[in-house]
Order: sequence, then C-alpha cells, then structure tokens
Amino acid sequence: MSDVKIIVTEDGSHSLYHKVLKETYHSFHGAINESNYVFLDKGIRYWRTKEGLPSSINIFEVGFGTGLNALLAAQFAEENRVNIHFHTIEPFPLDLEVVKDLNYTSKINDGQYTELFNKIHEAAWEEKIEISEYFSIRKDKQRLQHIEDHFNNSFDVIFFDAFAPSKQAEMWEIALIEQCFNLLKDGGVFVTYSAKGQLKRDLKQVGFEVETLPGPPGKKEMVRATKNAST
Repeated sequence: MSDVKIIVTEDGSHSLYHKVLKETYHSFHGAINESNYVFLDKGIRYWRTKEGLPSSINIFEVGFGTGLNALLAAQFAEENRVNIHFHTIEPFPLDLEVVKDLNYTSKINDGQYTELFNKIHEAAWEEKIEISEYFSIRKDKQRLQHIEDHFNNSFDVIFFDAFAPSKQAEMWEIALIEQCFNLLKDGGVFVTYSAKGQLKRDLKQVGFEVETLPGPPGKKEMVRATKNAST
C-alpha cells in the first residue's frame, strides 16, 4: 500500500504514517503503550471490573487499522480465559504485505502471539471467525454509517479509533456518536484517545455520562463515556 509507511514509535513498537492524511495510526509516544492504556486499561479492564468480572465481552471497534487493538484484546482473552467477540470495521484494509512487517508480536510475550496475529489478519471478512478458544472476530469492510440496526444494544465496549478529528472530521459527527450510543448495551463503555471539547459535548448530548481521564504517555487527556440505564 503506497499511501502508508512503517515508523517506529517511542516504545519501540511500529505504527504507520498515512502520507495522504499526514497522520499516524498511533501515538508517536508508543503504539502499544497507547493502545494498552486507552483501550485495554480504560476500556476492557474498567468495564469488566465494574460489571463484576463477567466471563464474556462483546467489543465493537471503529477502525481496525493495523490490528493492534484486536491483538491486545486477544491477548487479554487468552491470559484471562475470558471469551471475547471482537467486531471491527475498516473500509480500507491494509495490504497483508504491510502487516507482515509490523513488529507487534515481537514486542508482546516474545512472539508468543505471532500465529494469533496472523490468523486475525488472514480471517475472512464479513463473517464471524473463531481465532482461538477464547477469541473470535468479525471484520467488516464498512463505514460506521452503514452498520445495520440489528447490532444495536449488542456491545459492552466500543473502541473508537478513527483518525483524529482534524484529519477525518466526518467520523466524529454527532450522528455517528449517537450510533455508537445505540450499539452499546446499558452500562456499556465508549473509549477513545481524543479529548476534544466538541466530542465531549456531543457525547453528553446523545446521552452518555462522560469522563475526562489522564491520557496515555505523551497525551494530557482522553475520554471515556458510559451508557447508563438511567439515560
């Protein structure tokens, strides 16, 4: 894929630089560190703890990208023996030739999850695929606008990992924020690396309870929003 090139972030893990958007897929301060903090710690672990440590989690991700978030979720599933179904959307999938050069698995448990990472990327699109005993994935080549209504009230956690509002403003419009609200079950959690004021206002307007949290390394703040039953 000629529009992207691999870069090395501060924690030694790779990210990609999109030449057209002039934007990276992850933080320069550390791709793995950022994903672990924003999506695993403040998303999965937070939701699971507050819900009493349930044995299964349904996750919806906006922006499959390099597959790093999916890999970390699969690692969590394996190590905690928690069943995770991961539904992700990506209208512009990366070429596998780019993916095979990413160094994530060498940075996580000394390559223990290399086969799992490869299975995630090689899995067929538009259908649910069992990757391991504890992790399944569905990858759709779709935009968020086109997700069908029958998925409403289906997910416990949403990873919102679109490109930054300054680069892809259409992904952060209030109509899509409302769609995320509808996709979540009561008590579900929306997490993203962004902490823009407009995002927080829109989240509140559609019914979320919004928290501004300390950000990952190199970033001051991030946002977590909860769909409470009272809303």
